[in-house]
Amino acid sequence: MKFELLPSECWYGGCATWGIKIPLTSQSREEVFLTPNLTPNQGMPLLLSNMGRVLWLGKTSRICFQDGTVECEEGAELWESGKTLRSAYLGAMKRYFPFSKEIPAARLFEAPIFNTWIELTFHQSQKAILEYAHRIVENGFTPGVLMIDDGWSESYGDWRFHSGRFPDAAGMLQELHELGFQVMLWVCPYVTPDTMAYREAKNAHALLEKKNGTTRLAEWWNGFSAMVDLSKEEGCGWLDHQLQKLLELGVDGFKFDGGDPVYYVESDEEQDGAFANELCRLWSEFGKKYPYNEYRASWRAAGLPLMQRLCDKQHSWGEHGLAALVPDALAQGITGYPFCCADMVGGGEYLNFWENADRLDGELFVWHSAVSCLMPAIQFSAAPWRVLSKEENQRIHNQLALRQQYWKEIWEVMEHCQQTGEPVVRYMEYEFPHEGLEAVQDQFMVGNRLLAAPLLEKDVWNRKVYVPAGDWQYGETMIHSQGEWMEFCEKDLAIVVLKRVDAVES
Repeated sequence: MKFELLPSECWYGGCATWGIKIPLTSQSREEVFLTPNLTPNQGMPLLLSNMGRVLWLGKTSRICFQDGTVECEEGAELWESGKTLRSAYLGAMKRYFPFSKEIPAARLFEAPIFNTWIELTFHQSQKAILEYAHRIVENGFTPGVLMIDDGWSESYGDWRFHSGRFPDAAGMLQELHELGFQVMLWVCPYVTPDTMAYREAKNAHALLEKKNGTTRLAEWWNGFSAMVDLSKEEGCGWLDHQLQKLLELGVDGFKFDGGDPVYYVESDEEQDGAFANELCRLWSEFGKKYPYNEYRASWRAAGLPLMQRLCDKQHSWGEHGLAALVPDALAQGITGYPFCCADMVGGGEYLNFWENADRLDGELFVWHSAVSCLMPAIQFSAAPWRVLSKEENQRIHNQLALRQQYWKEIWEVMEHCQQTGEPVVRYMEYEFPHEGLEAVQDQFMVGNRLLAAPLLEKDVWNRKVYVPAGDWQYGETMIHSQGEWMEFCEKDLAIVVLKRVDAVES
């Protein structure tokens, strides 16, 4: 299929990590392959136009934007749903991913999430986790969800607390609950070979096999592992049995990591790419029954009640760090993943974070928190009280207070999304179509009432914000806009927030 772009047409969607280069226009020269999805984040075979057109790629692998034309393989569907980005989204959602009308556990959004990864990495232990949790409370943070990350288990696939480092896991969980936390554990769909868990899974026919019947091994970021076959009842049942035991012990839910299509690929099988994407989709399907959940890699999982985190970003100001957060979150929303979390504050790519350990940028950390403070979920891992000055740490608390100030509005948008499937974090073009805002992606709407414009440049405290026509409240000040750019200064909060007066979510 090959077709021409309409005058001034812009296209949005595809994969979350495309955010920085969206929208795709007549000036774009991009060739991408979706089978398998090689990005480390959420993807949907869907592109949406600000002119109301919908491009569903289905099982199509290649798509190319060049010289004002779009070319993709046979099997793609191009059709029209209204005349705006919003109408295209709503039409596509109705046809391809009707929403479940469910939502992940509210506590994931009501209070900050804390994750043990940056502080402890692979050295998770009962003693260290309890110390971290107590420090969170002692430093004035509201206890919400505490995620215990990779390193807590006996081995991959043997989802029991390590007996040496967790002498009383049930007692630890009870103490964390008494502090006010809900507890989630990191899990993945991989199984370490040469373990009892591997032999049990193999005997239960729960592992992915090659055509010749031998177990497939994948090389992922932590070495070589077998993979749970989530396309079979035996695989889902074997894994679910272990997770149910953890719930009975007192665990509240799970961070479902891994499952990236790239780790399922074998070059000697023709259909590997499509099968790899399907296994990634099934990983998301598997976790939807657990209200306390988090995903990073997903494919065609739009509409499911899953909290989706952006992939680990660097501790940097550029497009692999801070600059990517808003564009990627917007791309998440427009492809049907509304319950977003903009990575761990300060950057979750731990190798990069620790490379910069002796020169962490406190301002960058605060700016990152500003981006997250009005998004559905905000997640910390590096302890603010450890890595920041007293003044910077206080600014984090001020941002969380701002979040609480607008929490009623944020939650109303999420409930609206639960019923309609609309994004929580929205492009300006989505809410204010055909006003020349097609390329604006350094500010965003939370529903149709809150406008958020975070600071994004180092040592720059002023920024220009496009304020659409109407009446807006900025702190205690009322602003009447004709639809114009205005300059604001935000030295404390590092984010400009405007509330649209008399707007009702609809």
